[in-house]
Amino acid sequence: MEHSAAKKRILLVTLFAAAFRLLCAQQPGAGDRTPIPGAGANTLEAREEFRLGIQAYNRYAFNEAILSFERALSYRPGEAMILEWLGRSYYRSGMEEIALAQWRAAGQAYGWSSGPGVLLGSMMETVSNRRSFLPVEDDGIRYVESGRYPGLSDGTVLFRQPTAVLPMDDGSVWIVAYGSNEIVRIDVNGVIHDRSRGPVNGFDRPYDLVKGPGDTMYLSEYRGGRVSVLNSRGEWQFYIGTRGRGEGQFVGPQNLAVDEEGYLYVVDYGNRRISKFDPSGAFILSFGKRDGIFQGFLSPTGIAVRDGRVYVADGALKRIVVFDRNGSYTGDLADGFSGPESLRFLRDGRLLAADTNRVLLIDTDTAIVRELGAAGNSRVRITGADMDRNGNVLAANFDAGEVSILTRLDDMASGLFVQIERVSVEQFPRVTVELRVEDRLRRPVTGLQALNFLITEGGREAAGQTLLESGYLQTSSDIAILAERSAVTAALRDDIAAAARDIAAALGPDQRILSFVSAEDQPRRERLDPLNPRVLEAAARGSGTYGPRWRFDLALRLAASDLLAGAKKRAVIFITSGTPGELAFERYGLSALAAYMANNGIIFNAAVIGGGSPAEEIRYLCRETGGKAVSLYRPEGIGELAGNLASVPNGSYVLGYETSLSTDFGRAYLPVEAEVYLMERSGRDGIIYFPPME
Repeated sequence: MEHSAAKKRILLVTLFAAAFRLLCAQQPGAGDRTPIPGAGANTLEAREEFRLGIQAYNRYAFNEAILSFERALSYRPGEAMILEWLGRSYYRSGMEEIALAQWRAAGQAYGWSSGPGVLLGSMMETVSNRRSFLPVEDDGIRYVESGRYPGLSDGTVLFRQPTAVLPMDDGSVWIVAYGSNEIVRIDVNGVIHDRSRGPVNGFDRPYDLVKGPGDTMYLSEYRGGRVSVLNSRGEWQFYIGTRGRGEGQFVGPQNLAVDEEGYLYVVDYGNRRISKFDPSGAFILSFGKRDGIFQGFLSPTGIAVRDGRVYVADGALKRIVVFDRNGSYTGDLADGFSGPESLRFLRDGRLLAADTNRVLLIDTDTAIVRELGAAGNSRVRITGADMDRNGNVLAANFDAGEVSILTRLDDMASGLFVQIERVSVEQFPRVTVELRVEDRLRRPVTGLQALNFLITEGGREAAGQTLLESGYLQTSSDIAILAERSAVTAALRDDIAAAARDIAAALGPDQRILSFVSAEDQPRRERLDPLNPRVLEAAARGSGTYGPRWRFDLALRLAASDLLAGAKKRAVIFITSGTPGELAFERYGLSALAAYMANNGIIFNAAVIGGGSPAEEIRYLCRETGGKAVSLYRPEGIGELAGNLASVPNGSYVLGYETSLSTDFGRAYLPVEAEVYLMERSGRDGIIYFPPME
């Protein structure tokens, strides 16, 4: 069943196609399919180098492509299309300032009001204005309502009285429908994919839903006086607790939270307490009654747990109080709320709180409270809020019977950043297009479906368009291990080997170590055999020298380049003493290394050995690519650096279509354009490619 926004998309596709035809009618080559028009020896040489550059680009050989395009420019200086492709190659190579300079020259040559000039201008604005690669949510930007998932559409009831939302890794969201006794899973277009009403006797006023360990979810049932344990597909497994006032029993259970060790915390509203259960569902303890220090709950609502602290909102006291994991009261976090309800921790450690008609962001270290946004409906009671994988805040509006979608104000104005990354013609006339979809701050946009894409050729809708792959759905991932070969790590070979073993042990069935690079004075690839642990051990210990002149920048580029043609989910794991070394950035600067990985969807993680701390440069690369730096010696180890790759958001997509354009025996260059639409936002890109020579 479709949400009205999904229906609206069908109409808008037609409008976008018409607009795209007008735009692309100005594209060089839409009628004349001769690249670099003109005659003479220089033109012929430029065309050949241009073709070689595009072929190198599609092989991910960006440095080779840069050389070919530079040579093409030497024959035809100022040629717009060569400049555009030179800029694309520099961008993918991480050299964004040089890319912007090439695009600026290309835009002037095209004319900024032309079709390609407009596309280049939009691309340049996005790249120029990005302030960071993966921003924190608290940067002062206000969130505004960009859409809704209504419970009633065209007279059909989709769900009633939502109380909570649970965003999933694939961009979809589970909505807890208190009024219709069910949970429903809705994709980014508002289309319902799953609906669960529980076991034979059904759910009895479900209220909150959270992720548990492994494949489990926990669902509180307010009137049922219990917690249902579900799998990730919403299928019921068993109950925790019963109705009553004894230990492990509930009267009106509401909000839920799960800590890092898998323990479940339940707000037992009717008994005015918090109950804690172990991962198997066994009762541990309850707390929150009046004692000599804490006055006791009056109306406990939201709950969240992080770093050994339990945060509980009280709607009557209008404040958030703090306990340790054993239930001992440690103080108040903040007060002065209107009617606080749900609490959810974001990935950056800040607390998202639903407070009557608004959503708040709270820094638990400073107790600073900031309003992110508010729901615009005249009937508002936000009982639950969370942030989805695309950076939107989803707010369950109980009174209006809908879920409001709040988006950053600047994201609404800037739209989506779409880049066609590769065109494959191996099965010509079947053409395959790989593209990446991000927001203006480089965050991947996940959860897109076939109806979110429109492929055109010179403004005409392409035939047989099919969505072939979605990166966010892939369970496969590739890893390149990079080992520091410094004088310091020469004494830590056993630790390097232990880190490599831990990484290998954490790999799932669809994950692989694609390469192992030693960061020496001349970086080298070590021999690998996925079926032989001894070979991995030998690679970890190294076959070359350790010394002070090891090169971090060259080794990192080599390791990252090994990943380009592999799985869409990919990461470099750097085994390090914590420093990039004295010669770290002689060839490639820190920002260029970060951009090279970020622009190609590569995460940088660091496993620190020897008891040191990661240098700021290492932290920067982790932060800017969505990775993290952890110590080998911590109790939980470093396995998450590899094991968590499957759940990392990914904005890559692969589409196929049948071209109907004439190839001129392989000499013509053919245009392809991609339009992406999501809710009220859109983005597009257009490039050219060469068909096979006939």
